[in-house]
Amino acid sequence: MTRSVPLRRPLVALLLACAVLVSATGCGDSGDSGSATGTGTSSSASASASASAASSSASTEKQRLAKTRFVANAGLAAGATYQWIVKPYRAGTFKKGAEGRTFALVKAGLAGGFAYNRLKAAAENAKGDPLLSKAVAPLTAAIESLQGMATKLRKGEAGEGDIGAFESVIDSIKSAGKDAGAEVKDKVPSTSQLTG
Repeated sequence: MTRSVPLRRPLVALLLACAVLVSATGCGDSGDSGSATGTGTSSSASASASASAASSSASTEKQRLAKTRFVANAGLAAGATYQWIVKPYRAGTFKKGAEGRTFALVKAGLAGGFAYNRLKAAAENAKGDPLLSKAVAPLTAAIESLQGMATKLRKGEAGEGDIGAFESVIDSIKSAGKDAGAEVKDKVPSTSQLTG
């Protein structure tokens, strides 16, 4: 007996949904004489209008998602760059003989690869929004210039110019995002994100 109660509810809901569907499709245009051409024209016009509205809202949704993804990826790149590349470099942790140098260099190498990957993803995300795409397009060459930076960081060969290049690209991405209405804030990724 207790088993039949949970089955009744979905059955009743299904029957009610069917009844609403049948009554909605049975209703026609009251001002129409019921001719096939009048109903067809009315139906196709409303279908065309709803398809246009659906594609417009889908396009808006796609642009919103593009901006959201851009902000997330660029924020992770900025956070990784500042936390594990710029900050330790400025503190002198990358210098020979510095305490924790090896660990800092390994982490900086991982962060460099991660940041490059996220910047490329952010540039790809930007293509989904016309304004953002226009703002980020000139930065693709600068992003590509960071490709080998992870290896230089890991080997301890990165100098002031290399660190400055990373900072410059991050600042340019943040500026482009802000100009296009997609403000980027630093988000420090976890160590598992760097290695994953």
